[in-house]
Amino acid sequence: MIDFVPDPSLYPFESRWFDSSAGRVHYIDEGTGPPIVFCHGSPTWSFLYRHIVKSLRHQYRCIAVDYLGFGLSARPAGFDYTISEHTAVVGELIDHLQLDGFVLMGQDWGGPIGLGAATTRADRVKGLVLGNTAFWPIEPLANRAFSVIMSSRPMQRRILEQNLLVEQFLLGRTGPTLTAAEADHYRRVQPTKQARRGLTVMPREIRAARPLLEKLARDVPACLGDKPTLAVWGMRDMVFRPTACIPRIRSSFTDLAIVELRQAKHFIQEDAPDQIAAAIAERFH
Repeated sequence: MIDFVPDPSLYPFESRWFDSSAGRVHYIDEGTGPPIVFCHGSPTWSFLYRHIVKSLRHQYRCIAVDYLGFGLSARPAGFDYTISEHTAVVGELIDHLQLDGFVLMGQDWGGPIGLGAATTRADRVKGLVLGNTAFWPIEPLANRAFSVIMSSRPMQRRILEQNLLVEQFLLGRTGPTLTAAEADHYRRVQPTKQARRGLTVMPREIRAARPLLEKLARDVPACLGDKPTLAVWGMRDMVFRPTACIPRIRSSFTDLAIVELRQAKHFIQEDAPDQIAAAIAERFH
């Protein structure tokens, strides 16, 4: 396990644990009311949702999970950290908590991971919140080039040895504005090469997970297309560009509301947490 205790002034939540079939999973479960499951992307963890959970826990049951290899969850031997494996573990947690009538929110890889768990439990899903994500094969050349470059041996070594994805893409100059203490909470949950193994897999999955994404592209509209859905989109994101993604979202859901986060980039939960929380409360009151 990761030997790091979050600062309660920044992360004022009780840590909870679930022994999944693959390893020990950390999550938070705050408040009472209709349940909302929050799924993060890479290279983040449930800390990403701290502001949103604080805003909503007085009227919703807010559950935010750390995937294996991320946050405070275990780094089990024999786990390959693929999107399909993360999806299965999130599904196990949803079943373990016996969630029914839940809203699922996913951003970045949290979209495919959360939606993959939701499509097979569609009768228990109340609604969806999607932000800066994709549940279809990733075609843009820039994204695919990123996958190739970050999967190369030199870059894989930099991810492991220098924590490249956290330092460059989350905490670098194009990332969100964070205090030193907040940045520390992203660094210290990936303290060693062994702890960062899960981070090395995510860039490869942009291409390797294509069969899974092709299946989601069919299953999400078929199984979840009529669910009340909210899209909250960082309009300055260079990864999931609104002009490419929002039309695809529009074509997939029949009951859709869209909130454009004008100043937000990729990490929307850091850039516009109050807008996102307000939009969720209005959509699923």
